[in-house]
Amino acid sequence: MEKKELKERFVYEKTGIEYRLVGDYYIPNIIMPKIRRIGNIGKYGILKLNYMKKYKIPEYTEMLLNNELKSYLLDIEDECKDKLELLIKQMVEKENITEKLKSNNQMEWVQKMNNIKNRAEEIILNEIICYNSQSKIK
Repeated sequence: MEKKELKERFVYEKTGIEYRLVGDYYIPNIIMPKIRRIGNIGKYGILKLNYMKKYKIPEYTEMLLNNELKSYLLDIEDECKDKLELLIKQMVEKENITEKLKSNNQMEWVQKMNNIKNRAEEIILNEIICYNSQSKIK
C-alpha cells in the first residue's frame, strides 16, 4: 500500500479555516486575539461582571467569546475609581469638611466621610454598574 504525502498546511474551503499537520493529524490554526489590557479586576469590575451575568447575558456572552470582557471590566474599574474620587472631593468641598474638623472632632469627621463615601458609591452603582436597571422596573 502506498503512503500518501500529506500537506504541511491547507485551507478548508467551506469554512476558510487553515489547518496544519501535527504528526498524523490536522489541527486548526485558531489564534485568540490579544487582550487589550492586563491587570486585576477589582471591586467595581466584579460588581459589573455579576450584573452582566444576571441581567445582560447577551452582552456578557459576546464579550466573553470575543475576548473583550476583561479589558471592559478593567475600564469599568478605572472609570468607577476616578468617578468615586471626584465625587468624594466635590462632596467634601460642598459640605465644608476640613482638616480642622478632623483634628477637633475625629468621630464626626469619620461619620461624615463615611456618609459621603456611601453616597458616592451609591451613585456609581446606579450610574455605571447597573445603568439601565431602573428603566426596566417602571
